[in-house]
Amino acid sequence: MPAIPSRPALVAVVALLAGCSTLGAIGDAASPLDAYELRAPADGPVADAGPRPVDFVVDLPVAGGAINTDRILVRPATTQVQYLPDARWIEPAPEMLQSALVAGLERSGAFRFVGRRPLAAVGDITLVSNLIDFEAALVPGGEGAVVRVRFTARLVRDEDAAVLRTRTFEASAPAADTATATLVDAFDRATASVLREVLDWVLRSQGLRPRQA
Repeated sequence: MPAIPSRPALVAVVALLAGCSTLGAIGDAASPLDAYELRAPADGPVADAGPRPVDFVVDLPVAGGAINTDRILVRPATTQVQYLPDARWIEPAPEMLQSALVAGLERSGAFRFVGRRPLAAVGDITLVSNLIDFEAALVPGGEGAVVRVRFTARLVRDEDAAVLRTRTFEASAPAADTATATLVDAFDRATASVLREVLDWVLRSQGLRPRQA
């Protein structure tokens, strides 16, 4: 079995196939893969008061074809895309990020209701987003990689579709090598950093003063 990151609850692993890997070609599509899940950080911000009488909806993030998959994206060069051969996300990356955002907002206690589209069709405010980067870029001439996560978010008032706020969030995390566990841990750190910032921004948009859980 590959070494699994021990940091509490940010990465959950479903072991479907034993084996530790380095970067390579995609394996047989019929072969079972180790599945990894990135979750909302347990130490994310919480509301100092609340909940606000607001129904908050999280739209499914829009993502390009290379990212809109459950495969773990590795970029050897600017125009080249590969995926880890023995691992995948538990669900496509945009859905995994949507789940993490919903969980983080629910945990914050800031809103009367938190849901997702298409299940929550109507709300007061919707978080509309684009997942621009979600990849591990190999270090030229080296053995490691840098995981990059970039996410553009807009808060939209559902009543009249007015855009209330817009911001781009990004973070990176180094990986010492391209072993699956090392890369997933770097994805975990970069994603958790972005999620904390997004959650803090959303809470402040409602006049709250977030504090760490």
